[in-house]
Amino acid sequence: MNQQQEILAPLQLHSSAGLLNQPGWARQPFWQYRRSGVPASAWRIKEWDYYAVVSPAGFAIALTASNLGYAGLYAICFVDLASGQSYQSEALQVLPLARHAFPEQAADGEICFHSKHLSLHFVSVAGQRRLHFASSQLQGPDGRGIEGEILLSQPPGLESMNIATSWAENRKAFYYNSKLNCLPASGAFDFGGKHHVLQPERDLGVLDWGRGVWTYDNTWYWASASGFLDGVPFGFNLGYGFSDRSVATENLLVYGGRVHKLDQVEFHFDRNDWLKPWQVSSNDRRLQLSFRPAVDRNSRLNLLAIASEQHQLFGYYSGQAVLDDGRILQLQDFPGFAEEVRNRW
Repeated sequence: MNQQQEILAPLQLHSSAGLLNQPGWARQPFWQYRRSGVPASAWRIKEWDYYAVVSPAGFAIALTASNLGYAGLYAICFVDLASGQSYQSEALQVLPLARHAFPEQAADGEICFHSKHLSLHFVSVAGQRRLHFASSQLQGPDGRGIEGEILLSQPPGLESMNIATSWAENRKAFYYNSKLNCLPASGAFDFGGKHHVLQPERDLGVLDWGRGVWTYDNTWYWASASGFLDGVPFGFNLGYGFSDRSVATENLLVYGGRVHKLDQVEFHFDRNDWLKPWQVSSNDRRLQLSFRPAVDRNSRLNLLAIASEQHQLFGYYSGQAVLDDGRILQLQDFPGFAEEVRNRW
């Protein structure tokens, strides 16, 4: 097991030389990102906010806003875990560059995008996130169109996954990421003639907030889940596959608002059958999960120099997780997702 570097106080993300001041992980987003301080041209900077709520009621809603420099991607996705189907509407923005720069901190800011068929409006104030979304072209089994608003509330003192790492082959390339689990979700939306309500005593959301400059070809693995175990909020974030993780991993459990850090994890799955059960384990023997996929949300893009292949599986986790104090938590059909993504960008 590697010695992980935990950051304990606020600091600037970059030094005057354009390198990370101090790579590592933290329980709060201590690094202060400044787009003007990034040592790269605007078309190389990647910024994204991704929200998801996977409900025990058998559906998920995912919202994506991303500025990749050369293109912006905005998407709304509804996932029906019972039927095994997903429905997505998306819009591309050509060369947004710095004209549509995203907020420089996760707790506060605004992202607004409108096209002919899709709109997203995210407003974050003091950790409270109001997400309005609409698309006239999202086609479901019972009708067309989606519109609604979700409020994600961040409990005071909630700990989260925060990491800043670089690449061994290019120390000016960097990945700064905050992932917040266990955000109570309320609100409602209409999709294809059906009304869906989110209940904070049942539904917990996740935020994936990322800023960085990446090397060209990367594959990543990510898994996340948030819900309740015997009335206590519980979630996990697992990720690996890119950048230099010798200083820290992004693998952890969140239980009752507190982080319990894990070392390395590995996903075992069959690329010839994405819906076969996955196995997820950690080298410190504190995590042993079986993941039963219900939906494969997949996409492929190949524009020669730019290419992407993504498989995001929504389903259910069963197994056990061990907290820092040795307590063992049992999971049974706990809703969440896992993914493999390869990007050449």
